[in-house]
Amino acid sequence: MSSASLLEVEGLTKRFGGVTAVDGCSFSVRAGSLTALIGPNGSGKTTLFNLLTGYARADGGIISFDGRVVRRPDPIALYRAGLTRTFQQARVFPELTLIENMTVAVHQPWHAIVYPAVRRADRERAHELLEEFGLGRLEHERAGRLSYGQKKLLEFATVLMSRPRIVLLDEPTAGVNPVMVERIEERIRDLHARGLTFLVVEHNMPLVMGLCDPVIVLDHGRKIAEGEPAQVQADPVVLDAYLGT
Repeated sequence: MSSASLLEVEGLTKRFGGVTAVDGCSFSVRAGSLTALIGPNGSGKTTLFNLLTGYARADGGIISFDGRVVRRPDPIALYRAGLTRTFQQARVFPELTLIENMTVAVHQPWHAIVYPAVRRADRERAHELLEEFGLGRLEHERAGRLSYGQKKLLEFATVLMSRPRIVLLDEPTAGVNPVMVERIEERIRDLHARGLTFLVVEHNMPLVMGLCDPVIVLDHGRKIAEGEPAQVQADPVVLDAYLGT
């Protein structure tokens, strides 16, 4: 593994019956980068995220994080080690307040919900993050009352509670209005400028091409291209597979 790589996958494979969703996929994410993962619907992007974060088991291949092979990826262990993610559909606890959603995340990710006593430091960090994301005035509102875009922002803010080293964003702007897209992009840029590493799945191509470098392209579970945005946009293989030209 390259000393500059924070996350690396080699030959990652996942099959569902007779369908190979991820097919011998290999790539790395440099520490401090803002890397995009794009491809047509069904190209394996979300399945790949699930493999990387322990929400699905790979049939083959190697995942390495921070220089160590992750033999059995587990969401809790990875979260505590500094690798966390968001989901296509924003996951929030609708009956809890925003501040409660934030502090729950410190202790357990989504598949093991426990709500212990909240430490003062956790509550203060939650408040600071909600203010940064423009949600501070709503911190005592129930999350179920938020708009969809606000729920996306809340989920994004929540994954930062653990002070991660890398965040995997799964379609952060999907279904979000243009004003909220700008706010999400602003947060990504600011956090990246502070040193946070990102791997982003996104269908908004203008956003991807203006925000991310490098760009990795998947098709039928395989990596077909990787490079700077302009280079990827001009690649005939990408144009054929992704843009349908």
